[in-house]
Amino acid sequence: MISYDVDKDGICTLAWDMPARSMNVLGNESIAAWHEAVERALADETVKGVIVSSKKPDFIAGADLEMLLVLDDAQAIMALIAKLQAIFKRMETGGKPFVAALNGTTLGGGYELALACHRRIAAENPRAQIGLPEVTIGLLPGGGGTQRLPRLIGMEAAMPLLVQGTRLSAKDALAKGLVDELVPAGELLAACKKWLLAGGAPNKPWWDKTYRQPGTPVQSPKGYDLFVTGVARLHAVTRGNYPAPKAIMSCVYEGMSTNLETGLRIEARHFTKLMLDPVSRNMIRTLFFSMGDARKGTRRPKGPATAEYTRVAVLGGGMMGSGIAHAAASQGLDVVLFERTPELAEKGKSYTAKVYDRAIQSGRATAAERDAALARIKTTTDFADLKGVDIVVEAVFEDPKIKDEIIRKAEAEIDPDAIFASNTSTLPITGLAKSSVRPHNFIGLHFFSPVDRMELLEIIRGKDTSEDCVARAMDFAKKLRKVPILVNDARGFYTSRVVALYMEEGMAMLEEGVAPALIENAGRMAGFPVGPLSLTDEVSLELVHKIRGEWTRDTKVPPFPGAKVLRHMVEKLGRLGRKNAKGFYEYPPEGKKSLWPGLGEIWRASAAQQDVEELKRRLLFVQSVDTARCIEEGVLTDPRDGDLGSILGWAFPTWTGGAASYIDTVGSKTFVAECDRMAQAYGARFAPPKSLRDMAARNARYYKV
Repeated sequence: MISYDVDKDGICTLAWDMPARSMNVLGNESIAAWHEAVERALADETVKGVIVSSKKPDFIAGADLEMLLVLDDAQAIMALIAKLQAIFKRMETGGKPFVAALNGTTLGGGYELALACHRRIAAENPRAQIGLPEVTIGLLPGGGGTQRLPRLIGMEAAMPLLVQGTRLSAKDALAKGLVDELVPAGELLAACKKWLLAGGAPNKPWWDKTYRQPGTPVQSPKGYDLFVTGVARLHAVTRGNYPAPKAIMSCVYEGMSTNLETGLRIEARHFTKLMLDPVSRNMIRTLFFSMGDARKGTRRPKGPATAEYTRVAVLGGGMMGSGIAHAAASQGLDVVLFERTPELAEKGKSYTAKVYDRAIQSGRATAAERDAALARIKTTTDFADLKGVDIVVEAVFEDPKIKDEIIRKAEAEIDPDAIFASNTSTLPITGLAKSSVRPHNFIGLHFFSPVDRMELLEIIRGKDTSEDCVARAMDFAKKLRKVPILVNDARGFYTSRVVALYMEEGMAMLEEGVAPALIENAGRMAGFPVGPLSLTDEVSLELVHKIRGEWTRDTKVPPFPGAKVLRHMVEKLGRLGRKNAKGFYEYPPEGKKSLWPGLGEIWRASAAQQDVEELKRRLLFVQSVDTARCIEEGVLTDPRDGDLGSILGWAFPTWTGGAASYIDTVGSKTFVAECDRMAQAYGARFAPPKSLRDMAARNARYYKV
């Protein structure tokens, strides 16, 4: 796990190489092994200095989250942190110099280990990421990161990196002081040895009683301003839903007001409190474990062989089709982009150029990469050019008649075993598959806009879709580097069905007399990026009205609240949303959008307004209870798909862990009781399904932890 080698010059190399893992992590076994290796090097009289390296492509990715997630006892968490901090202190104060050879990605606990070394030298590795990103999964650095980084580069420089969880390139890490030297990859170990032999000192100034921190002191007018304004800005972003950023600021403020020893104890207590908070467990479970499982394709049927993709056809060069074409071409696939006219096809292709141009300006891509991707996209108006493609993705207008014609003409040309996928977001796949001569190879692939930035891919299995087709669709998602969720066919599938309830609940509140600004603020305070009325404008009131008209024919879809509001806005007022610059909001040619004053004249606000906490609850509950229905009906076969779909699909608040996890967070008994209360107060859309009542009777959960 950690090799020990001492050369003739007395330089000891401790190389990490954890078996059966793609990356090194700090876990129970590796921490114990590291402790043993450190003590051995310090006790070995032949050792003059120590190089900490990795035999894997990356250094250390961070802590083993499986180890952390099972810890539910404060004493056990504190003991683990105390052990890790004691090892790091021994490295710093043991009298022998340690230098970290950062060959690749170095994150979280891995970078905290590097911070405990007396020097950090990084290789020129363009894919390496360096930083302390714990906040992104609801935690804080627990191995001294909140204490050592501010003492290394100053509070003002360290605070944004800690609170935002910034991952830096090796070059940027050097510029910001997180590493001391950057060398060519082939010279990394030699550079580390050179520093040690040149007399690298085993000194860490912060263990000296005379130490003075760099930059702004906490107890100063500028220091006070840093924290007072910082807390205010933080609350404006987190709305109080995410405890980790505030805990990080507390660690820095309290820890930098005292010595390092005390600061480390302060950090350990804050870390323990976060670990016992459901928010961190929700975020770790969904954003790390469930996300990782989805990327690896754990929901993929096991039998079929892995499908290889070289050539894809995209039918339709509009917003979605052009995005899908870009996603495929950027991953090395040859693309046939079909449109009705050459001009429309070329316009669709130009989207790839625009995306790459933005990436080139920000340094994330090169002109050569752009030109190569564009060369892989062939535009056409001839269905015959679809011959030889591995998969067809249809992304034409949401009209069954248009799709029927496209499906028939495309299938007449493509190979018999090619997959045909529809990108529809609302039309049932089983119905569309009736136009196909091979429904077993027909599937839904619901991409999200903008495709180049949205990770989620909702894979919809129709009634006749084969397991082989599902497996090959999963392989296609992996090829495009998307996060797939698997759902069974139903009107609106999962994402379109449930996000509609967020918008509709906002309209129901408006009809009830809730002030429009209060509705929008409640959505944002619950953790959604925009309020429900704003989201409706973005989607288009006209489109929501059209879709809902079709959905009401399906008795499984919950009753539609706010229908009068939507009908009046579209049919009477012609306010269609951002698309015609007038919806629930006004969109002036210049300046920010603002709520349309006419809303208050048509739907007058009640004298007594509902409590904002009740409004937040309604917006969260109405989506989560329908997620439970989707699980009961078999639309979802795994709550992980519901959680990933809700967070990645329409930005359900990450602090909840997703729409299914939110039920666990509240507790099934409490959730059902609240649903019953709200069903009485606001309507049957809040009534819990039988399966959820059964869970409540057993006090059961969707997840064990």
